[in-house]
Amino acid sequence: MSFKSGFVAIIGRPNSGKSTLLNALMQTKLAIVSDKPQTTRNNILGILNTDTYQAVFVDTPGVHKPKTALGRSMNKGVYSSMQDADVMYLVVDVTKPYGTGDEFLLERIKNTHAKVYLVLNKVDLVSREQLIETHVTWASKFDFKEVIPISAKNSDNIDELLNVTIADLPEGVQFYPTDMVSDRSDDFRIKEIIREKVLFYTREEIPHGVAVVIENKEEEDGVLYLQALIIVERKSQKGILIGKQGSMIKNIRLAAQRELKQLLGKKVTLELYVRIEENWRNKESKLNELGYKEYDE
Repeated sequence: MSFKSGFVAIIGRPNSGKSTLLNALMQTKLAIVSDKPQTTRNNILGILNTDTYQAVFVDTPGVHKPKTALGRSMNKGVYSSMQDADVMYLVVDVTKPYGTGDEFLLERIKNTHAKVYLVLNKVDLVSREQLIETHVTWASKFDFKEVIPISAKNSDNIDELLNVTIADLPEGVQFYPTDMVSDRSDDFRIKEIIREKVLFYTREEIPHGVAVVIENKEEEDGVLYLQALIIVERKSQKGILIGKQGSMIKNIRLAAQRELKQLLGKKVTLELYVRIEENWRNKESKLNELGYKEYDE
């Protein structure tokens, strides 16, 4: 029996549900999720292994009109994964109308060699008529290899999506070891979980201006002691993040600590600090330091 392997790029506009889809495909949480745009900042691989195939799913940031060096770097990560893909999922939020951002993304897709699937996500939130209307609109714009309606949040129709994807993967070699499920380290996932809790608990002005750095990590008697720094851009953001009498930062710390204990399978003690770094999203050296400059200009 032949072995199949290949790369599947998960692309789309911000908040279309790409990270939720990756987690549903992998049946585990690899990517953080929030209702804030541009939650995903780095490409994240999910590696699905069986005896007959290895599917490498690439979760990517939402394609957007960048206003910062960070935004430009995020878009470059998406375009890089599109060029390398054997199959591409264009994930569409069916509750949103077709727009100029979608048109821009389709033009990019036309310059790739991948088999392109239209993945109509959040079908649980619309009527059958709305779904059909969205399908017709998109199908008139591009000749998609497959059109698959799903609810990534509820894992509806994920098996069907996976089955047709595996059928379209080329015969090939195993790219990664069988026991590897992601390319991201524990440190990366720790930082992302802390950032996810910041996104969950804070107001709109915080999310895009926040980054997380692990300052210290020690293990003693089965307990992992972590000290992490949350970077913001303005004094007002620091005040919001700390909250009245430290209430906000405490909520973030406890929520992150709980999830990290579950992820790492050990007791975790987390300390959080906040520092202001003005305009860090436009500083190339800071983006390199924080791991956001993974692609050449």
